[in-house]
Amino acid sequence: MSKAFTKETDADDDDDLPGGPALPAGGKNYMTPQGHARLRAELMQLLDVERPKVVEVVHWAASNGDRSENGDYLYGKKRLREIDRRIRFLTKRLDQAVVVDASAHHGSDQVFFGATVTYARQDGHETTVTILGIDEADSAQGQVSWVSPVAQALLKARVGDEVRLRTPAGWDTLEVLEVSYPAPQ
Repeated sequence: MSKAFTKETDADDDDDLPGGPALPAGGKNYMTPQGHARLRAELMQLLDVERPKVVEVVHWAASNGDRSENGDYLYGKKRLREIDRRIRFLTKRLDQAVVVDASAHHGSDQVFFGATVTYARQDGHETTVTILGIDEADSAQGQVSWVSPVAQALLKARVGDEVRLRTPAGWDTLEVLEVSYPAPQ
């Protein structure tokens, strides 16, 4: 089969394809030292381990002759493009990263990046969230990105303050109950 009949195009190499959430226009890519280390470790794993293995498989598959029906070759080339796209994404994000040590605010009652905040909604329901970077926040673990609406409403508030949050159902009032930061190391 000729390349004209495959879905592989040069557009597959486009950096704008999803690899993670988009950064706000003109914004900075804030992240904790732990998040930065995690992304850096993933980048090194891709560069030092995964990519060389795939290149070796593609090289072996290419030496077997007819590439048009060679599954190892076709899959390997596709996997190589995916790895290269992720490497470009991680490199770009790490280059734009501003590492913020949240422990500098330890003992403060004001909400900044890296804070763990407990707040109450109008209905009395309490929620605890940690404000982290775009690439490290995991909502399943109670972590929110610093650009999320909840985090934007909470930033710079102090314990006891009430802030307003716009939701799809209308405006909600959140009362900041507790603010904590990791202890300095």
